[in-house]
Amino acid sequence: MTTPESTAPPVNVLGISGSLRAGSFNTALLRAAAELLPPAMTLSVADISAVPLYNGDIEKEGFPAPVEELRRRVAEADAILIATPEYNFSIPGPLKNVIDWISRPPSQPFAGKPAAIMGASPGAFGTGRSQMHLRQVFVGLDVHLVNKPEVLVSRAHEKIDAGGRLTDEPTRKVVRDLLVSLDAWTRRLRGR
Repeated sequence: MTTPESTAPPVNVLGISGSLRAGSFNTALLRAAAELLPPAMTLSVADISAVPLYNGDIEKEGFPAPVEELRRRVAEADAILIATPEYNFSIPGPLKNVIDWISRPPSQPFAGKPAAIMGASPGAFGTGRSQMHLRQVFVGLDVHLVNKPEVLVSRAHEKIDAGGRLTDEPTRKVVRDLLVSLDAWTRRLRGR
């Protein structure tokens, strides 16, 4: 029997981890998200490690290839999923740098894009401050964020095992709930 989900066009999500660390808890959250996707949703994850520091002089010569690739992928994605650590009470430098590059004119590809934010930290606050700062940045870029549920993973080292797998079932559930909300929000904004 055909269900509405099986005939719905897919929602293609681009995931971006704000951490460059090989054993990143936030990259692990994106891997968990790939396991927990609702029907008719796909997730591909961008590698931001080759993006140079933003420099207007470089931009005058044209976007570097890794930036051009990310801009293309953001433009083509139906929605964005950011997994952000928290560095010094705010957005990590690599993530902010990538956002600064991607958001340059012409045709700023974040504008009007549905997105969701999640984050993991070994600390007690689960990236809440970083996520609030990121929300401020995205308001200025006209990104349409999912508000609930919030995925603030504290004590991540107790919830993500040594192999980088999210093992905590309540956290897996809230990640799944966020993906369901992002799917519904994207379809609503796109009139699907």
